[in-house]
Amino acid sequence: MSNNIETIRLWCLKADSDLKNASHEIEHEDPALDTICFHAQQTVEKYLKAFLVFSDTEIPKTHSLIRLIRDCILIDTSFSELIDKNIDELTDFAVEIRYADEFYFPSMEEARDAIEKAEFVRSFVLSRITLIKQ
Repeated sequence: MSNNIETIRLWCLKADSDLKNASHEIEHEDPALDTICFHAQQTVEKYLKAFLVFSDTEIPKTHSLIRLIRDCILIDTSFSELIDKNIDELTDFAVEIRYADEFYFPSMEEARDAIEKAEFVRSFVLSRITLIKQ
């Protein structure tokens, strides 16, 4: 278990900020769906990295959620549930959809699904970071 509680707390705060942005944006009359999905992906990425810090594991410089999930599984096999729930599908919203050659505009359904996945990961990780519960 990590002694760096402040670093873990900051990762969680940044993740919550991303989730807040996604959740608020989806309530707009004409929401920026790509932005919502990006922030949902960022929420998941940051929560997984918070868990790695909590577990005293080096954080890889990656946006790949499958890589981060697999690193978490090495510590706690219950993280395989995130694969079952296709959380890694959010990876594409990290970089690929933000650049001209790969522009993609998700649907409202995809945006809502992305937020639901981010909320699930938030609860899932916080239940495993026993010292940081909110």
